[in-house]
Amino acid sequence: MFRGVRRLWSGMFGRYLWVTNTVSCGGMLALGDGIQQQLEHARGVGTNPNYDWKRTGRLFLVGLSQGPPHHIFYLWLDKVMPQRTGKVVFKKILADQFLGAPFFAVTFFLGAGLLEGHTLAESWKEFKQKFPAVYAFDWIIWPPTQAINFYLIPTPYRVLYINVITVIWDIFLSYMKHKDQVSKITKDEP
Repeated sequence: MFRGVRRLWSGMFGRYLWVTNTVSCGGMLALGDGIQQQLEHARGVGTNPNYDWKRTGRLFLVGLSQGPPHHIFYLWLDKVMPQRTGKVVFKKILADQFLGAPFFAVTFFLGAGLLEGHTLAESWKEFKQKFPAVYAFDWIIWPPTQAINFYLIPTPYRVLYINVITVIWDIFLSYMKHKDQVSKITKDEP
């Protein structure tokens, strides 16, 4: 039994790391949306009186689309800056904040918006409107998370570690993505 588990683990974080990273990105974004929907229902607000599986499905697909770029980005960072010194970790954090964060934010809002049936222009407008708040929270959560990631986490487990922390982030992203829809429904009710 332990041999089978070890073989599975070895495949997931070795030969099939790209697949593991991709599926975990989709799964964690779906989980974050699920938690956010539960929070909305607990507060008595929401875009749907029942659980919105299509919404979660859309965010799962957006997460899947972000898995490969996350995988490539972290491998690239380790290739161009392989050391774990304070100076190198600081540079990786800056690269993550100035390159990774804007890229992943724009792809999140454009991907989710397009999957909701919005035009590219409408999705871009939503991104521009919501990006300042998203980016401000990004600076709060990700630099300390990435310091731990770049100092302590071995390369094959970095995206998985990020995806676990990402559940908190994904709850926030789901809130930001859907807050105006929730507000509109709440205002329209008698």
